[in-house]
Amino acid sequence: MKSIRKTIPALLTMVLFGSASIAFAQQAQPANNQAADQNCLACHPNIGQMSTGSKHAALGCATCHDGTAAHVQNPKQHPTVSVNPQQCGTCHADQFKTMYQINTHRVPRDSKKNLDNIAPNPFFDEALGAHGFVKEHNLPRAHAYGAVDQFVADRSFGGRFVPKQGWLFSGNNGGFFGVWDVIKDTKPDNNEQKPHRPGTAAAANPVCWTCKSTDLMMDWAYMGDPKAGAKWSRASNPVELVRNINHALNCNMCHDPHSAQPRIVRDALIQAITRTDYPSLYSESANKTPVDVKDMGLRGFTRKIGILGKNDSKLQCAQCHVEYNCNPGTDPATGKPIKMDDIRTNLFPLVDVTKIEDFYKHASFKDFKHNQTGALLTKMQHPDTEVYWNSKHDKMGIGCAACHMPKVKGADGKTFTSHWATTPRMYMQETCMQCHKDQTPEQLNRVIDSMNAYYMGKLREAEASMAQMFIAFRQAQDAGVAMDIMKQAQELHSIAHTNWEWWTATNGGWFHNPDQARDSLAQSVIASQKATQLLRNAVAEKVAAKAEPAAAPAQAKKKAQPKK
Repeated sequence: MKSIRKTIPALLTMVLFGSASIAFAQQAQPANNQAADQNCLACHPNIGQMSTGSKHAALGCATCHDGTAAHVQNPKQHPTVSVNPQQCGTCHADQFKTMYQINTHRVPRDSKKNLDNIAPNPFFDEALGAHGFVKEHNLPRAHAYGAVDQFVADRSFGGRFVPKQGWLFSGNNGGFFGVWDVIKDTKPDNNEQKPHRPGTAAAANPVCWTCKSTDLMMDWAYMGDPKAGAKWSRASNPVELVRNINHALNCNMCHDPHSAQPRIVRDALIQAITRTDYPSLYSESANKTPVDVKDMGLRGFTRKIGILGKNDSKLQCAQCHVEYNCNPGTDPATGKPIKMDDIRTNLFPLVDVTKIEDFYKHASFKDFKHNQTGALLTKMQHPDTEVYWNSKHDKMGIGCAACHMPKVKGADGKTFTSHWATTPRMYMQETCMQCHKDQTPEQLNRVIDSMNAYYMGKLREAEASMAQMFIAFRQAQDAGVAMDIMKQAQELHSIAHTNWEWWTATNGGWFHNPDQARDSLAQSVIASQKATQLLRNAVAEKVAAKAEPAAAPAQAKKKAQPKK
């Protein structure tokens, strides 16, 4: 299984970027490959149908699968699948190289909570209460670090995993690496998921890793359900599970190795786009890309993929860049805890900020209870796709890749899709300047900076309003305000929180959808001001009620005195 996982990502890279080298295919296959492939296709006709006529048709099964001969003799002895992106890089060298390019403008472990960042303290820690995200909440780096940065974050594994080189790892110049090449487990003798160092949390769980890597996809049933034959599930021990992960964002997340077609594999996204109980951005889209959902599970459990009718980077990026739930929580309707055996711990709403509160009411899920106000809240993740959906650029048909992974020319003069997923500021000529030809890169950078500055100001306004709300909550609790009033204020707190944190959790919201950001942050201010006024009025009534009995004897005495 390990080698299986290593091979699939590689195949995907090939799929996305053009036809594979016939010479490589012939070199990689054994002499009896054709006969071996016929044996494979006899039992796997669906794979044959997918590969026939594709750009990968010349690649034999042994290119990415080891142990096929033994599998033919004994079907229970499964072949392995390589998920190592290096295999794809054999043919797709430019894409592979750029995929592991670093973002020098990003400082490793730069906290969003720093004073000059998007969610500065002390407000952020107060707003998030006791949630694990207060331990370390960093700005994202390049895709190449999507897995390793999660291993070492203070909130993930309680400080268990550390870079082998210590802080020198921060100076990495890029290039391919495996997770276990650069980190080590300081507690190799146990699998306990708990804080191992002061100031840390142990919030990582199996579901969140299905966005970071596809190394385990062959052993993961649809939605992470615990099924016979599936080694991993939503309830697996997270430490044990991640010891089997070595690659970030494998190529096969977006590229099918058999058909060479664009695809999605993230199960919660597949569920979201096929959901019928609540409308999604996808279901309500007039020009949505068709998705052919296929069951690839051949080991006794369902495992789905979605083959896209055309390249659609918005859907491919939506496998990770979305608001999602992967944590235990609380059912607000019953007050009972929701544990990892509940399918709601693997959930993509795929709605925008105007509907997210209603969606979680429909799903009956809340992430955590605020430690000051008692309000049940949602911990927002990174709703980048939802923010971009229906924006000005989206309506023009511009996909995520056009700005973040544009077409560029290689050293050989040939055009290819760069896989350095970074800010378009690094590609101004290939991105913004393609349409805004009457502007200069310097002008456009000033435009982006001004949009960001305005956005940050609105975030600070929302936070200032919420800070007053927190004071009002404490005053109301001290005054013994009635629970029905407190509950009304808690509902308003949830709305204020959602419409604030959505915009600290997303990446580049000031550019992706500035109008929606402005309007949503205004809703946060309105909700927190309503809660503040409601609580202050209740406190004033309490104070007045206490003052009346004390004033009554004095008034009676005054009335009893004879007139002069």
